[in-house]
Amino acid sequence: MTQPIFITGIGTGIGKTIVSAILTEALHADYWKPVQAGFADGTDALQIKDLISNSTSVIHPELYKLSLAASPHIAARNENVTIKLDLIVEKYGQLCTHYSPLTTHYLIIEGAGGIMTPLNENEFVINLIQKLNTKVILVSRNYLGSINHSLLTAAVCEQKNIEAVGWIFNDQYMNYENEIVQWTGYKKIASIPFTKTIDKKFIKEEANKFKQSLQQFL
Repeated sequence: MTQPIFITGIGTGIGKTIVSAILTEALHADYWKPVQAGFADGTDALQIKDLISNSTSVIHPELYKLSLAASPHIAARNENVTIKLDLIVEKYGQLCTHYSPLTTHYLIIEGAGGIMTPLNENEFVINLIQKLNTKVILVSRNYLGSINHSLLTAAVCEQKNIEAVGWIFNDQYMNYENEIVQWTGYKKIASIPFTKTIDKKFIKEEANKFKQSLQQFL
């Protein structure tokens, strides 16, 4: 049985890929980023592959791999491509057929940008979440302004009846996390400390810290 977990958050550059790597390692999950916009410095899928230590996780290739580092709908337009959510859902269904219905296997799906990032002219990341009907983990990075961005993200989830199981915070800037948890009503799953070196060792250490407690949220 496939247990998908969609990783989204409050914006771009807030640590979704690092969180995805930690979750992939902790759960020995598979990983999929259906839409990649910009890969001059390598794709997020390649980064995940370089950061995890277990040998069982499968890193699935992107469905849309766009060269321009921009909002996906703009990057797609630049290549005369239209991102079709139904095609992503169809591919997701194909991925699920590879898993046994007798055991639970986790699939980490990383979104592009924040929850309201446009994927085409009419649809956003949140629409893809609705179509996939997955549980969601929200990522917030602690910085000046992240309270506002986090509360707006949570408000959209509530408005659209998105099943957000909780927050994973990262970086260090004052003590915003407890306030965000209190105001949104979403629990804190984990807090990832700031580090100058993100490597296999760091990812494995963080994965080991909360692999047991993670199950209660899923």
